[in-house]
Amino acid sequence: MAPRKGAAANKSGSKGVPKKRVAANGFKLPEPIAPGVIITDVAKKQWRIGHSIGVGGFGEIYLASCEIDKPVSNSADYVIKVEPHRNGPLFAEMHCYMRIARPEHIETWKKERKLKRLGMPKYLGSGSFEYNKERYRFMVMERFGRDLQKILEQHSKRFSFKTVYQVGIQILDVLEYIHSKEYIHADIKASNLLIGYKPGTENQVFLVDFGLACRYANDGKHKEYKYDQRKAHDGTIEFTSRDAHIGAHSRRGDLEILGYNMTQWLCARLPWEDNLQDCNDVFAKKRGFMENISSFISLCFPDTEPPGLNEYLEYVVSLAFDEKPDYEKCRNILREGLKARGYRDDGKLVFMSATPVLPSKKSKARTDRKVSKRKSEESDTVSNEESEEIEEPLRNRKVAKKRAKISIGNLEKKEGSPVEKENKAKANLKARGRGKRKDKIAVGAAISVPYSGIVNPTPQMLALMKKNVVI
Repeated sequence: MAPRKGAAANKSGSKGVPKKRVAANGFKLPEPIAPGVIITDVAKKQWRIGHSIGVGGFGEIYLASCEIDKPVSNSADYVIKVEPHRNGPLFAEMHCYMRIARPEHIETWKKERKLKRLGMPKYLGSGSFEYNKERYRFMVMERFGRDLQKILEQHSKRFSFKTVYQVGIQILDVLEYIHSKEYIHADIKASNLLIGYKPGTENQVFLVDFGLACRYANDGKHKEYKYDQRKAHDGTIEFTSRDAHIGAHSRRGDLEILGYNMTQWLCARLPWEDNLQDCNDVFAKKRGFMENISSFISLCFPDTEPPGLNEYLEYVVSLAFDEKPDYEKCRNILREGLKARGYRDDGKLVFMSATPVLPSKKSKARTDRKVSKRKSEESDTVSNEESEEIEEPLRNRKVAKKRAKISIGNLEKKEGSPVEKENKAKANLKARGRGKRKDKIAVGAAISVPYSGIVNPTPQMLALMKKNVVI
């Protein structure tokens, strides 16, 4: 079956010859592969290709199934990454997965450390095949959900404090596993962090895209610290570690990259993002700020410093180039940070907006909320998808508020009660004052909303009503 011909092919002026697809980084993209094609991996297992679900910097990702006798459904549990043989990035990633991501290795690690989950993708198969006289390389993986970058953009480019630290703890788990295999990831960022797709993995983040992963040691011997022009500034420039800026590879570099990510997720922008085209300038600024972390934190968070972030970065900076990090110490720093803000490490990911969102006209009045210092820094507004995941403190506050309204309402309705008598007296006073209120409105005086028109008053509003205060 011939590949699809896009509109670009018709505009090129060559009849019947589709225009070659090229990624932004210059790599040739594979020609579209028709759903239904069956390929065989190196272990002789067959896979059926479904429709495309995404295009990357060097290849394309398709849904896949091991049930080759029927079409691949939209709910397929697997995906296949495909790239032309001449490219290369998938070749490096594939061999990295083969060494460190075999399912049995991951499960053994989880059992030894008593982990309920680990966001390390599993290698399920790989190989090569020919399609329309073109040779392609492929790798089979689990299917994942949305990436954090898309979620981040839906929340004003900032995550809540709990979300950031909870994700950080999960990534530290993955880094400890990867580093135990003598590899570093080198490109941690929101677009490479995916939420689980299968039921039960909704609160799990997976670190994907090992295209820049490389060995920092060989058989226990750490590589030396030296400049390598070929790999200098590798990675995503705003997060690249100081070691990676000179082409050196280290475990502390991965922890530093994670620190930059957490900082950006909390404050939305890093100090060196104004000049990302100049790699040396970015490198110089990172060195300067990491030599004075307090000034870095103060610049990023002029109002309130996130508890634990300074301590985490100070620890990363204190590590020697070839030193093994204390991963549990790093996790505990973040856990203590959560505790300082009234949260706990419950493993739940609640993607809340960190930027205050104005309530709609139909929403309940929120002027009565006496928000604590912690809550004033991050909005409690949550998307419909995550509304069931709201933290316990917020839920308790809403329950208490509801009970208060019920108790006050019952007291007011009770005939002969002091409150009921007081309300009747207020009603008479209000009736006599209506004419004056209408006159004020008629001449353009400031209009106040009478409390009788409030559908769902809060306990604080009811208290004001008893004092005959117009609100």
